[in-house]
Amino acid sequence: MNKEIVRILVVEDEPKYIWAITTNLKARGYLVLSAQDGQNAVELAVSEEPDLVLLDIKIPGLNGYEVCRRIREFSTVPIIMITAMAEESDKVHGLDMGADDYITKPFSVPELLARVKAALRRVEYSDGLPSDASFQAGDLRVDFTLQRVFLQEQEVKLTPTEYRLLSELVKQPGRLLVTDYLMEKVWGHGYDGNEKLIRQAIHRLRKKIEQDPRNPVYIQTRPGLGYMFFLPG
Repeated sequence: MNKEIVRILVVEDEPKYIWAITTNLKARGYLVLSAQDGQNAVELAVSEEPDLVLLDIKIPGLNGYEVCRRIREFSTVPIIMITAMAEESDKVHGLDMGADDYITKPFSVPELLARVKAALRRVEYSDGLPSDASFQAGDLRVDFTLQRVFLQEQEVKLTPTEYRLLSELVKQPGRLLVTDYLMEKVWGHGYDGNEKLIRQAIHRLRKKIEQDPRNPVYIQTRPGLGYMFFLPG
């Protein structure tokens, strides 16, 4: 990320969280935009093009899931869902809508800042790209220079997390990549053991690049071990 000032959109309607999040982000030099309802959040995401979105699920009007879905129609900005819901299904639903991460209320300031920094670092991901400018497998092409993915020459819109994950897989085709390795490469330190993040990202990737996501050709699972990218014969 080359911008000198990082712009973060905070979507939250609880005053104590608005104050805590905004105060601490501004103290670290971030420029903070805020919205207290879903419709305003979508409008700000369109007009202001933030570098990161912190998105509460329970907000007036459009809920966080719907806001996330709408933002994903036009942007790959990193989205961290903020939720007071402890149920696994609620978190998975947010990831399935295209969120990159989530944080559960109540959370500490150090945890919040660590998640923000990690998400912003992941946007700058460029280490270890293959020397070739692109990768081709069947109808799938990954352009590493432009960081874009094409299927049958039609661009596939991936989130930053999905792109990083696919890049890691295609860099080592035919090789089993264990879950912990992928978690560290794609999400960074501190996410080991959080396998639902990678399961949901793999699920979303398959829906976008596989003809039949339930019988994938490219991304193969090795139960209990990890994943590998298979080169069709």
